[in-house]
Amino acid sequence: MSIDGDRLEQSLGDGPMSVDGDRLGQGAPGVPARGRGPGSKAAPAQRDCTHPSAGWGAALSVGNVVAKTREPLAGPHAMLKMNQLKLGKKGGGYDCPGCAWPDDRNGLHLDICENGIKHVTWEMTRKRAGADFFAQHTVSELNTWTDFDLENAGRLTEPMVYNAQTDKYEPIAWDAAFRLIGDTLRALPSPHAASFYTSGRLSNEGTFVYQLLTREFGTNNQPDCSNMCHEASGRALTAAIGTGKGTCDLEDWESTDFLMLMAVNAASNAPRMLTALAKAAANGAEIVHVNPLIEAASRRTIVPHDFTDMALFKATRTGTMNVQPRIGGDLALLRGIAKVVLEQGAVDRHFIEEHTARYDAYARQVGDTSWADIVHQSGVTEDVIRELAGKYIASKRAIIAWCLGLTQQIHSVDTMREIMNVLLLRGMIGVKGAGPSPIRGHSNVQGNRTCGINHHPTEKWLAKHDAATGIVSPRERGLGTVETIEAMRDGRVRVFVSLGGNFALAAPDTGHTFAALRNTELTVQVSTKLNRSHLVHGKQALILPCLARSERDDTDAGEQGITVEDSMSYVHLSYGKRKPPSSALKSEIAIICGMARATLPTSATPWETYARDYDTIRDVMAEALDGFENFNKLVHDSIGFRLPQPARERVWLTATGKAEFHTSPLPDVVPPADRFMLSTVRSHDQWNTTIYSDNDRYRGLKNSRTVLFMNPDDMAALGLTQFALIDITSHARDGSTRSVYGYRAVAYDTPRQSVTGYMPELNVLCALSDHSPQSEQPLTKHLIVSITPHVPAQADPRASAQADPHASAQADLHASAQADLHASAQADLHASAQASPAR
Repeated sequence: MSIDGDRLEQSLGDGPMSVDGDRLGQGAPGVPARGRGPGSKAAPAQRDCTHPSAGWGAALSVGNVVAKTREPLAGPHAMLKMNQLKLGKKGGGYDCPGCAWPDDRNGLHLDICENGIKHVTWEMTRKRAGADFFAQHTVSELNTWTDFDLENAGRLTEPMVYNAQTDKYEPIAWDAAFRLIGDTLRALPSPHAASFYTSGRLSNEGTFVYQLLTREFGTNNQPDCSNMCHEASGRALTAAIGTGKGTCDLEDWESTDFLMLMAVNAASNAPRMLTALAKAAANGAEIVHVNPLIEAASRRTIVPHDFTDMALFKATRTGTMNVQPRIGGDLALLRGIAKVVLEQGAVDRHFIEEHTARYDAYARQVGDTSWADIVHQSGVTEDVIRELAGKYIASKRAIIAWCLGLTQQIHSVDTMREIMNVLLLRGMIGVKGAGPSPIRGHSNVQGNRTCGINHHPTEKWLAKHDAATGIVSPRERGLGTVETIEAMRDGRVRVFVSLGGNFALAAPDTGHTFAALRNTELTVQVSTKLNRSHLVHGKQALILPCLARSERDDTDAGEQGITVEDSMSYVHLSYGKRKPPSSALKSEIAIICGMARATLPTSATPWETYARDYDTIRDVMAEALDGFENFNKLVHDSIGFRLPQPARERVWLTATGKAEFHTSPLPDVVPPADRFMLSTVRSHDQWNTTIYSDNDRYRGLKNSRTVLFMNPDDMAALGLTQFALIDITSHARDGSTRSVYGYRAVAYDTPRQSVTGYMPELNVLCALSDHSPQSEQPLTKHLIVSITPHVPAQADPRASAQADPHASAQADLHASAQADLHASAQADLHASAQASPAR
């Protein structure tokens, strides 16, 4: 059954189906958006951060987090076990469930970061959301809570099923929950009427049994978080060098003499990277940060585990140059670097002739690309591009790293191919200290893809998998994230299963995604804490609570460990140490195997054995997956192993057997004169859709998330003062529009017509149709928007204070002195930007 037009419009508008929680990030005409954080009655404030990243600011933040958990002994003890690689089956610690930055392999203690500690302590809370909690609150009521308040309700403790008669979640036995899933899946007209989502927190072993369940059931519908983050990287690298992963490791980072980080906010997204940046800087490397915003990690850091530097307040440089392209202008910037390399004859002829294909076509295209076009599309002057290219040419070992600021654009694959072009010109791959290095986000997102989560697997992969598992996998291409939402909307997908994550908020086009999820027959969420996806559900819904990675996983076969793959292809064991908060919790693997047996009652797959002894899963993975031979021995008898990277050895698994140059025209990324290009980002006090506060320390913002960072000249052209209320409308490629209301303009050092705001609030602006045809990824960092002054529902701003708690306070700040102060700050920022447009 599909959603008819009237019903969809009601669900997105102000009709009877509209729910307060749906609009927390959107607001309504005349009513400012509240935001999805905890909320603050204080007026918003912003002052640029000038302190070193990490250091005492991070230490104080960690202290506050530990104090709030009221775990003065267990909290620090858990942190000391985080990211600790040790020899022996039970001797190691547990992998941080946050970012995928590699663990130190030389025994570093306190290999932790502020965000990792927040992530773990958020799950260590003493609060519980069990049967008593759900008995007190209807789903309709809970959907009016902020997303902070939902997760702050505490750990889920037992399986729950939705009762439409009472509008409440009620307890259900595990066997009954599995039976409901199995009965519903078997009753579908086709296995392709179900879709199975995976978050990056799922282990390698969990990933393998999850994809085995879906394929034995009969579908490749396996949307995952890669479809929203690094899908473009994998496709570009596979096409260029025959592997979907970067080739660098931490030793390369420490030995390089040129490191260019593109669209990477290290201090918030991968704070442990700061250690590597500090080491590279100490070794004399040029470290160039390419980002529309100058982030804190591009200046200085104090590494917290360096106690001497902490005591002396001694900061280390983490950047030698900042370059600020317009949003979407990175490909043009890279083309400019290539143009200088070719002009100066700085190419590695021997490498190109022996190891590459299609060089001549690429060289011609670079020659035909004018400097006028490069400067116009990149937003960076020719002099700055030449300076940057000169640093690259002077290097002997160069690494280019990148993150989501490049991958979530319409021409994302072309941009990553251009990165490879620039590296290939000088033979910067297959040598120590050089190569491509994508920065993965969630802890095991790379391992998910390695171990089988892929809606478009190759025949070679499937054949080896089927020989090892004894099943016959479907060969039809499955549905990714955007296609799954469209299929749920149209009634083609009727069951949605989510292993971790918060799909409803992470996905684009919030209104259509919510309506699509509500159009399903059954939604299943495997989670540790309550989130929005439990409240935006199908006609039937299950919440299945699981162990956190920091918690012990004991079966009758003994203590179980899982493995993860980090961003640089190392695989190692992880053993939780803490006592679970409830005896009713199951591991993710046990939950998957329970669903599998209920769905496939006659299956020959030994699901029960897999659930009790994860070594048996690893034995099958050793046969099914390239690079996992002797899997159990490698992880039990050592601190882990690195998966083979043929391109690192200059073995190219491409159609030509060589690394391939790629030609693509420069895309037109300059928005019309009256519009802007929007990129959505996370705040520092946020991990994915988990929001800890309404502050963003490294961008100097306090007490608000419903803001838009803008160039001061753009604000002046629109007649906007600091924190002025604005409405933002996105203009999708299909002609449709979406709006958010009552956001606040914040002056910031960013290129003109390039604006930035926070996800998940602004995901509502990304239409489902706004996805890259190259990668299928939503364009959440490449949205065309217009900005207009907010029109309040009532003329007196104090009258709308109940809808917007900031409004009354802001009215008091709107005195002439405040305007003068703002004007002075604007002038300083404008002068700084004019004097050094790309520092």
